[in-house]
Amino acid sequence: MLRYIIRRLLLSVPILLGITALTYVIINAAPGDPVSMMMDPTVAVALSEADVLQIKKSLGLDKPLPVRYVLWLKELGKGNLGFSVRTSEPVLKRITRRLWPTVQLMGAALLMSLALGIPMGVLSAVRQYSWVDYATTVTAFSFVSVPSFFIGLGMISIFSLKLDLLPTAGMETLGASFSLTDRLQHLIMPGVVLGLGFTADIMRYTRASMLEVLGQDYMRTARAKGLVERRLVFVHALPNGLIPVVTVIGLNVSSRLLAGAVITEAIFQWPGMGLLSIEAIHQRDYPVLMGINLTAAVIVLFGNLVTDVVYGIIDPRIRYAS
Repeated sequence: MLRYIIRRLLLSVPILLGITALTYVIINAAPGDPVSMMMDPTVAVALSEADVLQIKKSLGLDKPLPVRYVLWLKELGKGNLGFSVRTSEPVLKRITRRLWPTVQLMGAALLMSLALGIPMGVLSAVRQYSWVDYATTVTAFSFVSVPSFFIGLGMISIFSLKLDLLPTAGMETLGASFSLTDRLQHLIMPGVVLGLGFTADIMRYTRASMLEVLGQDYMRTARAKGLVERRLVFVHALPNGLIPVVTVIGLNVSSRLLAGAVITEAIFQWPGMGLLSIEAIHQRDYPVLMGINLTAAVIVLFGNLVTDVVYGIIDPRIRYAS
């Protein structure tokens, strides 16, 4: 197992290099540049080409693209992600400050999706082809089909503007001291919006896996021996049925939730990585965008590795080659 982990970590290095190189090219191919985005249009008219070139030179934007990428890699090797073009703040500091709010949002979405998706999947499998099965299936597909921004705006309209039950945006009430109740009130709507699509995935995979386990020979033998149905489902079938779901959770929690956080955080102005990425895109803040994409790539690769390791631990049939 240790050799497998080391091999996976070494394999991640060229993958990260490929991701960062492709990201660097795409970011710099986008229309506009940091200089034009940071200048007031009325001031930009009065500047000559030499002035603009001097500003670009001070930011290191006058060098060819491959040279800039190599310089960025060199600084990355020293543990430096660069400085924000907009605020001159270290990129690592900005990302670190925004990472914890995103972790809180993703954690809330994951807990909600597990609490809803697994029971719905088990119930749908046990009551296959009944009205319960059809209702849960339709509900799951509704969660996937309806865009998250539509659900988010609908929740704001109902629970914030009409019922005045929950705050519309932000992570905490301005001017108020920190309280767990206030944080949870701000977390409910974005957590629900982010977790609905993931709930549908967990429900569908749980249902499919449980149907396969319930049809096994040892389950039919247990029924023939008179084992109580509730014990049969929750003690014997569910542990085995959740083994494939672990893979789905591990692969999706690092990719789907992280990607979905961009839209959700923008809707609810949640001060996390997603909102920071949108701000950096609008400002053409290349160093911040590179830092965000590198962080996301590391999270996804690490999540995949942890999933494979955990899957091998909980399923004794899985053995990784030394």
